[in-house]
Amino acid sequence: MVEFVSANPTGPLHVGHGRLAAFGASLANLLDAAGFDVFREYYINDAGRQMDIIAVSVWLRYLEACGEKFRFPANGYKGDYVREIAAQLLQKFDATLVRPEGELFGNLPPDEPEGGDKDAYIDAVIERARHLLGEAAFLDVADLALDSVVADMRQDLEEFGVVYDRWFSERSLATSGAIDRALARLQSQGHVYEKDGALWFRATAFGDEKDRVVVRENGVKTYFASDIAYHLDKRERGFDVLLDVWGSDHHGYIARVKAGLEAMGEPPGSLEVQLVQFISLFRGDEKVPMSTRAGEFVTLRQLRGEVGNDAARFFYVMRSHDQPLDFDLELAKSRSNDNPVYYIQYAHARVASVMRQMAAKELRFELDAGLANLGLLVAPQEAAMLTALDRYPEMIQLAGTLRAPHTLVHYLRELANAFHTWYNAGQFIVEDAPLRNARLALALAVQQVVRNGLTLLGVSSPETM
Repeated sequence: MVEFVSANPTGPLHVGHGRLAAFGASLANLLDAAGFDVFREYYINDAGRQMDIIAVSVWLRYLEACGEKFRFPANGYKGDYVREIAAQLLQKFDATLVRPEGELFGNLPPDEPEGGDKDAYIDAVIERARHLLGEAAFLDVADLALDSVVADMRQDLEEFGVVYDRWFSERSLATSGAIDRALARLQSQGHVYEKDGALWFRATAFGDEKDRVVVRENGVKTYFASDIAYHLDKRERGFDVLLDVWGSDHHGYIARVKAGLEAMGEPPGSLEVQLVQFISLFRGDEKVPMSTRAGEFVTLRQLRGEVGNDAARFFYVMRSHDQPLDFDLELAKSRSNDNPVYYIQYAHARVASVMRQMAAKELRFELDAGLANLGLLVAPQEAAMLTALDRYPEMIQLAGTLRAPHTLVHYLRELANAFHTWYNAGQFIVEDAPLRNARLALALAVQQVVRNGLTLLGVSSPETM
């Protein structure tokens, strides 16, 4: 199983999520091509505090739309998308969810920048909202926000060529009893103890730096409890390798999840985590600001709209995922040989152009004759092309095994360069029919391999450019 992106459903996907999406999807495609049975999954974090914060943020924007006036919490979600979801809430419920402002904000701790704790303040607002709305209505708000954001994420990713076999709900772990089963397995093995009213997992016995709380003193199960239950669920579904693609800021989670798996009797080596480094956007030499205090940030959709899906998918995996990526927007948009995706696609289009020229001259390509006369391909450029093509199956295996889509990128650039050098060195459509068919067979083989490789990276192969 390849689980990737899995961003919190609290807002649109941003350009950092785009790198996770492009890497995860390309890696899954490479593993598929290398012969693995691959399952693609998105884990929806639809439980816990962040969902409460997006719910109350939407409700507060809804109250504003109903004419209420107040200062929005410093720790609320502030993007324009929250107002759009609030408009949906107003359309669905009219003004039935309005509560007096004084009841909502009275006797709360101070917020930032009034010398208060913004976390404590938003938590107090959430509790007050739950009390005023009631659990059922609060859940209605949360569900509408969740459905809206997840639908937007799904559409964004599908338009980006990233499709999952399953979108897995964190909430379902609680309703199905999966968390309770995981905790029961830990307890039966003596790996859980009580301290300060909470239940703790002895993670240090399995290599983690400290023990971890699985049930808080108030009886609420932690995110970590959900996480190990989810990975146990993956194993119970029959997956041998649990390949997670995470942002590099989650590196501290690896040891604790492996500890949980081992304590539950599963091989810790079944979990493999690929950490993806951060991305910076540039326009030439100028760095592009990624976000503002107002909560606006560069979204994946905005990036795709500016440079196109092909350039976005390609540039995201052009460098190894364990290195920071500088994404040059101007280069990605350029239609020149300096743009690597254009340069590779141009090789594919050039072969298509040659075949159109053949048709215009009313000449017919004969594949069998071409294959029978490959011995005529003795020019140095032709030998280089044949050698490069011979490496392709090995390259796919290597890129999948090393979890390294960028090695396929480098291969395709080398192949395109060899082809353009060959193309510029002489003619394909010559009078000598055996030689012509041999050269065209080689050119079509290059076109096929370029198309295969670009498809694995989620990039199109145009016939004309």
